[in-house]
Parts: sequence; structure tokens; C-alpha cells
Amino acid sequence: MGSRLPDTNTGERSKSTVVAWSGGKDCALALYHTLAQTRLKVAGLLTTITEDYGRVSMHGVREVLLEEQAKALGLPLFKVGISADCSNSEYEEKMREMLAHLRGRGVESVVFGDIFLEDVRAFREKNLASVGMRGAFPLWGKKSQQVADEFIRLGFKAVVVCVDTEALNAAFAGREFNEEFLRMLPANIDPCGENGEFHTFVYDGPIFRRAVGFERGRTVLREERFCFCDLLPCR
Repeated sequence: MGSRLPDTNTGERSKSTVVAWSGGKDCALALYHTLAQTRLKVAGLLTTITEDYGRVSMHGVREVLLEEQAKALGLPLFKVGISADCSNSEYEEKMREMLAHLRGRGVESVVFGDIFLEDVRAFREKNLASVGMRGAFPLWGKKSQQVADEFIRLGFKAVVVCVDTEALNAAFAGREFNEEFLRMLPANIDPCGENGEFHTFVYDGPIFRRAVGFERGRTVLREERFCFCDLLPCR
């Protein structure tokens, strides 16, 4: 599905939203579809940062690359800092503070790249409702293979930055997310890694003003389970 040009003749007020942003492929595709909406203004990207490490939570991408990504997209970045051993209560409290701040600035909704996990969606919607906001899920109900194929067909570029080695071989960390990657995935692995099998970093695509430059660094195993490919900003 391609982008639709905004209808400049509409007299209705544009509604403001932010996109829950991990830097990965699903949220990038969700942003792509949100930008195509005629009556929706994207006010920025909302990201959780693990402050102890200065990295995107779960994905392990350096904060500096996240910032370069936002600049390449031409969008403001709203960061929620959490601790490395963050509890659910800490996460919910800090996220609620940020959401309330955004609501005060006129943001009415948050866009997510979730595809089919009902419990995750319910959790998000509950937290949003507590501050008078709602969730939007442009990829919801699509087949994971369809989402992956569309991402590649549209010209997005991404690299796999984290692999759960209990589900997938560590050798997949650092590879490009492309048709070859999908062909090599075991049959029991979701093509979008929706169950947490792997995470990605998007560095170029149709909504980027320029590609985000990076170099692949060391590949390390954390917690005897998660294999991370460290991405380094270009010198």
C-alpha cells in the first residue's frame, strides 16, 4: 500500500499523534502508514531509553544513533528514561508522566507497530486511557509475512541488532533484514519477530530524508541469552 497525498481541501482539524518508537521495522512501517493519513499530524517519536547504558531498551541501539535516526526522519524525539532493572511500576509511572506531558501539548493518541499480541495491545490501551489518550494500530490484524514483505518492497533498509538465542541462532545478529534473511528463518519463527525472536534498526527508507550511517561493531551475548550486534556511528 503506497502513501496517499494529503487532502488539502478538508476543513477538519488535524489530530496530533506520536509514534511509539523502538527504531525497528514495525514501528517504521506504522509511521509510514500514519504519515499517509490525511487528518493526522505526527508530533514526534516516543522512545524508552535504558539510562544506565544510554541505549534503546530491548534493542540495545546506542542513543546517538537513535537521535540520528530521528533527524533523518525530520521528527522530534521524546525520551522516557528507565533504569536497567526497571520494574513494571517504574515503567508505568514514567511512561504515564510523559504521556500526560504530551497530552497537555495536544497529542491525542499513540501509534504502535503491534501486529497480533492481544495482551500487549490491552496493556497499552489501559495505560493510555489513564491519561485520556487512545492507541492506533495501523498494522493490526495483518499477517506477519505480509508486513515483512511490504516493508522490504517499499524500500526500507534494516539490520538485525538483537537475537533471542533461545529462539534463533546467534549468527542472525548483524544481518540485513531482507528477502534472503526471511528465506533463512526457521519455519517456527515469526517473520517479523513479533514474539521477541529478534529486533531491528531501520537506517533508510521512503520516509527518510537521508540514510543513517553506521558501522557494525562487536557481537556480544548478554544474560547468556540475548545476542546483540553493536552498531557504531560513522566517524
